[in-house]
Amino acid sequence: MRDSPYDPWAEIYDAVYSYVRDDIPFYVEEAAGADGAVLELGCGTGRVAIPIARSGVETVGVDSSTAMLDVARGKARHLGLGDDSLRLVLADMRELSLDRQFALAIIPFRGFLALLTVEDQRRTLNRIREHLAPGGRLAFDIFVPDLNMLLQEGDTAYHLRDVTDPESGAMYVLWQQSSFDNHNQIVSTRLIVEELDAAREVVRRIYRDFQLRYAHRWEVYHLLVACGFEVVELYGDFDRSPFDEGSNEMVWLAKPA
Repeated sequence: MRDSPYDPWAEIYDAVYSYVRDDIPFYVEEAAGADGAVLELGCGTGRVAIPIARSGVETVGVDSSTAMLDVARGKARHLGLGDDSLRLVLADMRELSLDRQFALAIIPFRGFLALLTVEDQRRTLNRIREHLAPGGRLAFDIFVPDLNMLLQEGDTAYHLRDVTDPESGAMYVLWQQSSFDNHNQIVSTRLIVEELDAAREVVRRIYRDFQLRYAHRWEVYHLLVACGFEVVELYGDFDRSPFDEGSNEMVWLAKPA
């Protein structure tokens, strides 16, 4: 498999996204309610897969980045998780072929949006459906596109947030610079990470680029239906609140029709 655009993220991913925690209890709860093993697509460094495995549910994590999986394996070894608890697989979710089925498939933290064409989305959903056991479900989350976001100036960096890594205590200031191809619904983003020392002086500046294909509510609904799924629930957040006009998240639950 060729190098992944996410390989350069492995060094900083856990520190930069250490603030993303609200989704973990949701996915762990979904896993606990599933009657069997869990498949995570786009598992990265194991941010969600490892807590699920530690809860006692057999988990298989798939990612296309060797470097991200290496980090996940190191974390799993440190926690004493063997292959019987957490198996990590290098694979492309569009071409998934694991020769087994799962009670639950999940794609946390916008992973589905990393599929940049409708054809790639359809291919992935078809592969997921074939890997779900009878009664199995799919859970994934994406952001809700909003007009203010889509009108941001592409040459302007916007302050995203300040982050303190809970493991190392390192301090980071995150800036985000995005440009939008609204015809193809592609957002190209540069994350600018400023690492600070104890005096709050910048000691390192890191640039990481990625692309996502944003999607709207009814677009996703009809895509799921066209790929043989039935929508079970659409939540507006990980607390399972109803989706409405004020929601910033779309948290989807679906099952093969």
